Formats: sequence, C-alpha cells, structure tokens
Amino acid sequence: MIVLAGTIGAGKTSLSEMIAKELETEVFFESVENNEILPLFYQDPEKYSFLLQIYFLNKRFKSIKEALVHDNNVLDRSIYEDSLLFHLNADLGRASTQEVEVYDELLKNMMEELPFASHKKQPDLLVHIKVSFETMLERIEKRNRPYEQLSFDPNLYDYYKELNQRYEQWFIDYNESPKIQIDGDQFNFVEDETAAKEVINMVLKKLEKIR
Repeated sequence: MIVLAGTIGAGKTSLSEMIAKELETEVFFESVENNEILPLFYQDPEKYSFLLQIYFLNKRFKSIKEALVHDNNVLDRSIYEDSLLFHLNADLGRASTQEVEVYDELLKNMMEELPFASHKKQPDLLVHIKVSFETMLERIEKRNRPYEQLSFDPNLYDYYKELNQRYEQWFIDYNESPKIQIDGDQFNFVEDETAAKEVINMVLKKLEKIR
C-alpha cells in the first residue's frame, strides 16, 4: 500500500493515478468533490472546522481499512496527515479545547484499531510531494475550486502559507513506514511527461529497496 501526502495543490491525485496505472492497482481518492461540508468550512471555518475534520477522519479511516485488506493499493491522502490539518485549524482558533481533546482521543483509538482491521500494520511507502508556497498557490488557482480561491477569502493566504510550512516538519517526524519525498517544483509531473516518468522511477526504485 502506497499513501500520498502533501499540501493542497501538491499534485497528490495526479501522482496517485500515475502510480496506480504503473502498478495496475486501485486508487482510493479523498472525498472532496461530493463533500457538502467543505464549502461550508471555507465560508465559516470557526463553525465547521471540527465537523469537517470528523468527516474526513471517518472517510480516511474507512479508506485505509479497505486498502489494507488488499496487497496493492494507492491512497491520494491518508489518515496520517489528519492531525496536522486539524491542529493547524485549532491553533488558528477554529476549534475549542474540548473539540481538540475529543478529536485527539478519537484519532488515537482509530489508529490503535488499524492493525486489527487488516493483515498489515502500516503502509509500505509514503510518498510526500513537497512544493513551494508559490507553486501551491498556482495549483490552487488552476484547479479553480471557487471556495479555495484567495479572491473568495484573502485570509486563506496566511492559512495556506502556514499549512505548507508545517508539512515539511510533518514529513521529518513521520515514522509510520518507509518514506520518500518528491520535489514537485523540480519535477513538474503534472504537466511534464518526462518529469512524470522520472518520479515514477524514483518511486519504483524505493519500492525495490524496501522489498
């Protein structure tokens, strides 16, 4: 099982599809397009931050359980990033102390259940896509989800910047499985076929080393 990680607009979905195609396996996508809570969160983060994170936590837990049952799968985002995302919102005053305590306890209980829900205990590989803040903003603008745009809410600028910065430390601290970091600025695999092939080869070589 391979899990992708990275900030908004890093290219997780695109790279997930490429890896899955190369390995002839299934992709488990994050629930975004049909997520009715996500637009509400962008309209009123203080009101909907906790509800949104519980929604995502539930979906990610379900996805990783399903993926762990099979030998080969790719997740375009996983439960391992969940705490980073919620605690950023909490630090920005978008969640109460009680909500943080409930969330942390729930996440801990879920993580303890994962080994019992499958024959594996963790992913085989985490692929983190690192992109600059400038690239992040460009990708967000290109995919054109109205509620994500800075024109919708200029305050998103600081939120996006802090999110991007925190991912670097998150990757350093991550120790649940073998990991690899892809420089999404150096290798623009979303638009450059040559870069895409190089990135896929990097992932395959890492898998060979792990095996």
